[in-house]
Order: sequence, then C-alpha cells, then structure tokens
Amino acid sequence: MSTFKRKRGGPGPGDKKSKKVKFVADVSEPPAETNQEKTNEVTIPPPVSMGKWTNKERVLIFSSRGINFRTRHLMQDLRNLMPHSKADTKMDRKDKLFVVNEVCEIKNCNKCLFFEAKKKQDLYLWVSNSPHGPSAKFLVQNIHTLAELKMTGNCLKGSRPLLSFDPKFDSEPHYGLLKELFTQTFSTPRYHPKSQPFVDHVFTFTIADNRIWFRNYQIIEEDASLVEIGPRFVLNLIKIFQGSFGGPTLYENPDFQSPNMHRRQIRLAAAAKVREKQMVKELQKMKKAEANVAVDKDVTADVFLTPAEEKPVHIQTEAPEPKVVKKNKHKAFKRQRMQMARKIRKITKSS
Repeated sequence: MSTFKRKRGGPGPGDKKSKKVKFVADVSEPPAETNQEKTNEVTIPPPVSMGKWTNKERVLIFSSRGINFRTRHLMQDLRNLMPHSKADTKMDRKDKLFVVNEVCEIKNCNKCLFFEAKKKQDLYLWVSNSPHGPSAKFLVQNIHTLAELKMTGNCLKGSRPLLSFDPKFDSEPHYGLLKELFTQTFSTPRYHPKSQPFVDHVFTFTIADNRIWFRNYQIIEEDASLVEIGPRFVLNLIKIFQGSFGGPTLYENPDFQSPNMHRRQIRLAAAAKVREKQMVKELQKMKKAEANVAVDKDVTADVFLTPAEEKPVHIQTEAPEPKVVKKNKHKAFKRQRMQMARKIRKITKSS
C-alpha cells in the first residue's frame, strides 16, 4: 500500500467534525482515488476577475471650457455607467481638435467622447477612434441627466450593458459605421478590472426623425421588463470624418440645420408676424380714410322733425292807434317838491 503525506494543518484521524483532509501522493506512484471521493467532489467555477482581459478598450470622456452644469452632470453620469472610461481636465478653446489625439495617447485611451461647447448654449459631441479614425460629430439636444429625471430604475455600478440598436442601422452604410463605433465605445470589455460580472441594464440607440435617441433601461429580474434609468439625450448627426477629429468627409447629413440658422429663422418668423400686424393696421387706416367723406347736410337730421301748423297771413291796411304813455308818478312828485322848495327859499330871502 502506498504511503501518503498529510498536508500541514490537517485534522487528526479521530476528528470526525473537521474539514475534509486533502492528501498528496508520492511522485513515484500515481494517486489513488476512491469512488467515495469522486462522488463527494464539487467543482467551483473560477471567478470572473481571474479571466483574461483581452479587449482593452479605454474611453476618454472630457469637454472644452464653457459648458453648463447639465453637460457636466451628463459627463459624470456616462463615467459612472462606463467603468472603462477615464477623465481629464477641460481643454482650452484656443487649442485645435488635433490636440485631443495627443491627450488620448497620454491617457492610454483609444476611444474618445469629447463634448464641445459653443456660445454657451450649443453642445456638440465628437465620438472618435483615436488616433486613426473614423470620427463622427453630433449636435446634442434634449439632455436629461440621472438626477433630473428621478427615474425609479437602478443598476449596479460597473455592470456590463447590453447594446440594442434599431434595425435601421443595418439599412444604410453610414448608420452601420456608427453602429460599429458605438459598439466599440459604449460596450464594457469583458473581464475589465473595474467591471462587475452582471448584465442588468440596456443601452438603446433608436433612429427617429433623422436623429439617434439614446436611452438607458434596467432589466428587472422578475418579469424581464424594462424600467428607464437615465440619462437620455438625442444626437443629430452632422458629419463623419475618415480621420480622428478631421480628415476627408465620408458622410454629411443633408437634413442638418445649424442652431444659428434655426434661431435666425425663429427671429425672421417673429419679425414677419410684426410686419403683418403693421400692414393690417395701415390697411384699416386707409379704409377708414376712404369711408370718411365730407357731407354738407346730415341725412339723418330730419328724421324726427314734424311740420309746423300754417298760420293765416294778416295784412294791416290802417295806421295803428297811438299808444298812451303813462306818466311816472315819481317824477310828478319830484317836480312838486322842487317847486315847494323854491317857494320856501324865496320867502326866506324876502323876510
């Protein structure tokens, strides 16, 4: 019978409650395994973290100066949802976009999501494969962050997402190129050190109204239904370039309208409404001036007049009788008083 050596720390022969003893056979003889050991053997799969990390995609997510608070929160949400992402400081506006390739090389990243702000109100997104390309430029619209939406869904931080694409991505070549670019950028590599071995949320890319709508949903285990988590935004494609942040143009969206042109059309429409109101007022004034004709006699003045009775005409043939003038009594009494006063003065003088 072959001799066996017990490992250090193993239990004694009389200890029944102790753990299972592991033996190591001599090198000279093959190990002898009993049927009982084979039946009690339990195989445990290796942990996911012990797998080989072959796909080493790293995404650099940063922006230029001049972004608002909503864009900053959107970048932070994407960094939380993508464990293979890296951050960097904001890039100066004076620097050219080719500098981003050098930043990606310094950060050891081969994909880039660069948010470019213009006029403090327009936001553009560059999705690039650094340093050889291709790259795509989008106009970002209708941004809603995780904190703003207050959705009921929740997913594990660092979990790997499922990518769901609209069937229209396979219909046209430029959409197929964008599908491959999104797949390499947003998908978390398998066995990534910061990722979790779970798939509990879905990134959906839907094409509607010549735009790409991004949504994030949680997968509920009970009935496999979807609950939106956020964030959400809409990408309006502008151009696809052959190189990274430049180069020959592979595709240009003919339906794209710049935000400056859109705002200009809104202003012109408002100005046209004002001019139309002024023209209506002028026409009303002209109609009133034409209607106000000078009339010498009012036609409605004789409506309530009634004809007077006709009186007989009297012709006087004889001279009128003289009028009797009545004397004024006050004047007669005054004369008498004056005469009496004269007489009295004469008498007083003679005496």
